[in-house]
Amino acid sequence: MTPAINQLKKQKIAFSVHEYEHDRHSTNFGEEAAQKLKLDPASVFKTLLVSDEKHFFVAIVPVTGTLNLKRAAAALGVKKLRMAEPKEAERLTGYLVGGISPIGQKKSLITCIDQSAQAFETVYVSGGQRGLDIGISASDLSAACRNALFADIGENK
Repeated sequence: MTPAINQLKKQKIAFSVHEYEHDRHSTNFGEEAAQKLKLDPASVFKTLLVSDEKHFFVAIVPVTGTLNLKRAAAALGVKKLRMAEPKEAERLTGYLVGGISPIGQKKSLITCIDQSAQAFETVYVSGGQRGLDIGISASDLSAACRNALFADIGENK
């Protein structure tokens, strides 16, 4: 069990577990998950870490698009954001890049979820390791994350 799954069980939040054989040569983890699990790619979300140089935040956006740093900064009430370095993300979350779950992170960070998640009955996020996704409602995802808010932070590729 990963910290994400343990936290969801502890909070008694409904979720489903979806495992697939991760290709160690793949670098596009979310798209790999959507393809191998035969899911609508728009319902699969990636977990990104960003920083305003003082604090770190979690941003959750669909794998079909990218994070708009300006809109994320506005939603989080900061002037400017940058993407966290992979080592920073791993140190703060306790997860490896490609398996970073927004749930059960080592350090609880303020989280911003792209509002498109609310259009789906179930969204899929990393379960805390490569090859493991969690299916969860957007409202339950928000409840499982610290100070989560929904905002228009993603944009299509």
